[in-house]
Amino acid sequence: MNRTAAPAVRITGYGVLSAAGIGGKALYEAVRSGELPLGDDAAGVLAGQPAPPVRLLPVPDFNPREHLGRKGLSVLSRTSTLGMTASELALDALPEPVGESERADTGVVLGSSTGSAQAFSEFFRDTYELERPYLVSPALFPGLLLNHCASQVAMRHSFTGLNASLAGGHVSALSALRYARNALTTGRASRLLTGAVEELSAQSAWAWYRSGDLPEGASVGEGSAVFVLEGGTGSSVHLAELAACKVSFSPLGEGPLAVSAALARCIGDALSASGCTPTDIGVVSCGSSSRPGWAAVESRGRGRALAGYDPDVLRVQEVLGESHSASGALQLAALLGYWEADAPSGEPRTSGSCGLITSVGHDGSVAAAVVRRPVPSA
Repeated sequence: MNRTAAPAVRITGYGVLSAAGIGGKALYEAVRSGELPLGDDAAGVLAGQPAPPVRLLPVPDFNPREHLGRKGLSVLSRTSTLGMTASELALDALPEPVGESERADTGVVLGSSTGSAQAFSEFFRDTYELERPYLVSPALFPGLLLNHCASQVAMRHSFTGLNASLAGGHVSALSALRYARNALTTGRASRLLTGAVEELSAQSAWAWYRSGDLPEGASVGEGSAVFVLEGGTGSSVHLAELAACKVSFSPLGEGPLAVSAALARCIGDALSASGCTPTDIGVVSCGSSSRPGWAAVESRGRGRALAGYDPDVLRVQEVLGESHSASGALQLAALLGYWEADAPSGEPRTSGSCGLITSVGHDGSVAAAVVRRPVPSA
């Protein structure tokens, strides 16, 4: 079959915060070894509230002041500080800083679940508990909005380009990548900070526990990963290319086999759009949703789409815990860390020129992205 690749979008920098710490290499090392470094024991995210009987995996020793300074942090939610810090790390990773003349064409696209569960829970609780509920602090209200993190990143750096926030559950990150890729290839922006964020709090941890979607022994985590995406040809310096990203859906009433089939079609569409074949895929970074049985649904769809070809598989969630809307972004960060790491022999990995990221949501949503490694310079 002749395949014609769609225009690729370059990934020129990225920043990531996870239970493994800071950076893609630390994330990949944790996924490779199956172990997390010692760090925060979650007392900070619980804020004195009781914890549900599940393992909590926060970003260890997270101190946003080290990256964002002190000014204005008191009114920011953990969602916002995680996303803003990941954005700072991504911008710091660029070969050159964003120039003043480029800020009008630079925007922000972030995926999230609901924004900050802790922020709106505490805000609305105050309206019931305060003697005069209308005296709740108005400074806290903007933090309740879904787009607060993306807007804070844009205002901090005077980015006046496209600004969007997407809520799509487990596929939020890949939905954001798809949205950003379309915007870049159609000329609506020249550079976009794109990724996703999910905070861990007592409220979100209890919500996961009460939902019944966590199997025995599961963990709940948090994190954020943000990637600098650039369209056009531009500089040859880049980490990878986002060759294609597709999102689809299958009604849960049609059963898990239908969801697997929808994922297989989604992967097939992404491969076709990228000009890749299953044998080009050297590694898969899978979502492996925490809901019992959904890892098998994802595996079945992936196996069907790859026609029996068996690349390396990175199982990110098994190490980082249920990170919900940030999971796809953390999967991409782990894949980039995998490519940055050397094989045990010391030689760079050469198998497969592309990587695949897959995601399946509890609602039947599915997503797949194909990422291409840059061609080594002579």
